[in-house]
Formats: sequence, structure tokens, C-alpha cells
Amino acid sequence: MTSTGNFLQQHSTNDVRPSLSSGEAEQWKKQITSNPYRNYLYSYPHKTAYREFQPPISLEQLWRNEPAETFFLYMHIPFCGARCGFCNLFTLPDKRADVHARYVDALERQARQWSAFTGHKPYARFAIGGGTPTLLAAPQLSRLFRIAREIMGLDTARASISVETSPETITEEKLSILKDNTVDRVSMGIQSFVAAESAAIYRPQNPEVVYQALELLGKYQFPILNLDLIYGLPGQTVDSWLYSLGQALLHEPEEIFIYPLYTREHTIVKPGDLLRHEDLRHECYTAACRVLAEHGYRQYSMRRFAKEEAGTDKAILDYSCQEEGMVGLGCGARSYTREVHYASRYGVSRKATESIIADYVSAERYDTADYGIVLSLAEQKRRFILKAALHSEGLRLADYSERFSTSLWDDFPELGLLLESGLGELQYEAEGLEQRGNPGEDMAEALSGDWFDARNEEHREAQSGGLHFDQENVRVTAQAKGRREDKDGDQRVNQSDARDVVQDDENNLKAPGWERDGILRLTPEGLGYSDSIGDWFISGDIRERMEGFILP
Repeated sequence: MTSTGNFLQQHSTNDVRPSLSSGEAEQWKKQITSNPYRNYLYSYPHKTAYREFQPPISLEQLWRNEPAETFFLYMHIPFCGARCGFCNLFTLPDKRADVHARYVDALERQARQWSAFTGHKPYARFAIGGGTPTLLAAPQLSRLFRIAREIMGLDTARASISVETSPETITEEKLSILKDNTVDRVSMGIQSFVAAESAAIYRPQNPEVVYQALELLGKYQFPILNLDLIYGLPGQTVDSWLYSLGQALLHEPEEIFIYPLYTREHTIVKPGDLLRHEDLRHECYTAACRVLAEHGYRQYSMRRFAKEEAGTDKAILDYSCQEEGMVGLGCGARSYTREVHYASRYGVSRKATESIIADYVSAERYDTADYGIVLSLAEQKRRFILKAALHSEGLRLADYSERFSTSLWDDFPELGLLLESGLGELQYEAEGLEQRGNPGEDMAEALSGDWFDARNEEHREAQSGGLHFDQENVRVTAQAKGRREDKDGDQRVNQSDARDVVQDDENNLKAPGWERDGILRLTPEGLGYSDSIGDWFISGDIRERMEGFILP
């Protein structure tokens, strides 16, 4: 049984078409919007759903059958100067050069073993993250690129390359290494330009150091400069948040990621610490969306905003947004094949991360997956949906049908809640019909019509925040909402003449290509609730594993 909220799905027949009343959809929407920041679902399944494999899985066999046409190479450098108060990533505050050198030795051993079974496909992406990769001394940083090229077979002319950095660790020598290795994107975490706000999250950061780093970065003219900012910090106001955003915009980065502050019981800043402050995160988010749009940035997800022209001159190989075929080197890196996700064990405390890294560095063999999760077909479907639908490009129904040989609406009729609530829309592009809007606009017209036929299938249960969904006596109609977000964040109807995709139910004549070309995507309002929508869509099996995880 799978769960998605409290959304109960009953047995359906071919001639019964399920639907939701407007009251049910509105109730569900209130539950989604009342708690926007439940869980940051940056990958699915979440790492806390991973468990030890018994027996371990042979990586040679696993990668031999991976269907991805190109791969993504990732290297994880877990070291940083200090652990930020909000950080629950696999990182270890350690600046010792000898520790770093032994770690890169282990990463090279791992690369030599893995290249034997991952070298049959080209790499379209290469990223170095952490931690703070530029904490490494220049020779070790340069060595990572040699490992990628000479051992893993990376063609830097055909792959986009991204490196994470921090203001206090960049130097001319290190930036020259990045430039010489054709890095396309440098991402720098700033979080706030206000010293008091940085101090509140245990991130000692002098704004002058940030400005000097930005000036130095500007001299190297990397194709894409990304800046990370966090909203919802202790003591932060909407005005101080917009000040930090404005300071970032002065440097004209090609890309900006804005993150809501998340805290956990195992982070330095605890959830209870934030209760003393008014939660302004959604107000900060909507204000940032408005400012970024005014400055010419397009929104690609709840977090990512970029200029339309941002990119590289390289002839980059194509890579699926599903992030399958991800080859993760280093302790803390995750690797994704279509059916298996695996990594080293996960920890946050200094004791746990030191122990896990020590085991990694001392190992001689890295040719099995010992810890992770095997994805059932149902979980592969959920992952496919989430990786597409939570981004502005949306989920093309034909892609889902081609991949799984089934209909999205047959598998997950509860997704109709997105349409009925106005948090999602079905954008339509079909033969003989005019497309109303395009993916580059902030809101496209949702076309009306019957949006799925019920099929005979097994009983299954899911959740939708306490709603009971009876399929026995109702039918579905996707409303032609055609909404657009105005500058104050209020919704207003600007299209009233949406076309019917499906004609009268008596003849049940679907317009040509109605499923082939339809795209399910979140509206601008819906993008702002991506985290709560993603959390709602977690299956009951995965949620049970996450809740049963014991942090070492």
C-alpha cells in the first residue's frame, strides 16, 4: 500500500471517472499552504530512506545494465572551515592539508576501480561539491580535475563543469585552476550580506571578504556565476533579506539560488530556536520572486532563478533531468542508477562523520554498493514525477507514458488535486489546437476537459491530508483557470476563454495528442509550495523508512 497524504483511492472501473469537488480541493490546498516548509526533497527517495544492503551489490553488474545514455560525474569533498548552524549535510570541519591529501588519495583509488565499469558512457556533467572543495590546497584541487580527465575519461569540451566555493577560500591561484580546466559554473554560498544574520547561524563571515571574493570572481568571467542566499534567518526581516538580495544583484550573477532556512534537531540551530521569531519565509520568498523578475531572472524552480542567456559556449552532451547515471566519487557522494541509489553511510555529528570518512580513507576496495535503496517500479514513477513536476519545465505526459507504458492519471489520479486547487496546470500543445502560453511565461493557460479514464486496477490507498476520494460516482474535469500571478502575489484570472480539450462526454472524443503533448507543471503560486507538495507525494513506504532512520 502506498500513501500520499490521506488520499484514499478505491477500486475504479472503465466507465467511472473520478473527480474532486471544489471544496475538497480547497481543503487540500489549505493543508499544503498552511505549512510550506515541511521537507526539502532535493532527491527522492531521501537519504534517510537508505539502509545497509545484505548482501552488497556488485557495481560492475549494476552499471553494466544502466540505460542512461550519458552519465553525471560528481566528486564530494566533505571538508569545510566551520559547520553552519543550519547544515545537515555530510561535512566535517577540518582544515588540515594532510587529511585532505589522504582523502584525495582514497578518491583516486576509488576512481581507478570505478572507471572500469562506468567508462562505457560519456559524461555530460561534472560537479565538485561538498563541503567546500576550494578549501583544498591548489595542488589537490588541480588533482581532482586530473582524476576526472585521465582516470574517469571526462571530455571537458563536451561536459558542463560546476564547482562550489566559499568567499574565504578562493584565491587567484585556485580560480586559475578552475579557469584552466574550463569550469563553466562557479557557485558561491553567501547566505547573507548582513554580518549579524551570518553570526546567528554560526557562520562567521565578514561582508568585506564577500565583496572581495565577488570582485575577484568577476575578473575571471566564468560563463555562470551562481550565488546562494538563505531567507528566514534568525533576526532577519523582509527588508534585510531584500538588502542581501540587492547586494547580490549588484554583481549581476547569471544565476541565483534562494533557500528557505531549514533546521533539524541534529543541527546546531534547533527548530525551537526559530519559534522566538516570526516566520517570514514565505513573505521573503514572494518578495524575492518579484524583485528577481524585475531584474530579468526567469524562475526555474522554487530555488533556482537564472538569466535566459545564462549558459556556456561548449557543445554539451544531453543529460536527463532525472539524474540517473550519476557516478558519485568520494565519501558522502550519492550515486544513482535507474533502479538503485547508493552512498556511504550518512552522519552529521563530528564523531559520526570522522568515523565514516576514516573507513572510506582506509578502504582498499570500492567495487560494491553497501548502503542505499533499491527502487521499486512504483518509487521509480514517483521519482520521475517529482524530478520533473517541481521544476518550471514540468512533466510531459508523453515522457511518462513512454517510460512506464501507462497513463500518469491512471497511476496517480490524486495529482488532479494540483489542477483543481490552482497550484498546478495542464499546459497543452497538440495538433490542430493553438497553444495558449509557453514554458517561458510565468503562467500558461490550463485547458479544460476530461483528463483521465479510469482503468481496472488493484485497490490502493494514499493520503491527501485527511480527504476521502470516492471514485464510484464522480468524474474529473480540469478547470480552465488561466491564472497569472500579479506583482503583489495575488492571483487574478486573465484568461476566460480556455478551449475544451475533450468534447462532450457522450461521444468522449479526445483532441488529437491530448496526452501526447500535455505538460503538467506547477503554477507560480504552486512553485512556492514545492516543498510541501513534494512532501505530500512521498509514498507511505518511503516515509516509514525515513521516520525509522536513526542518526548515528
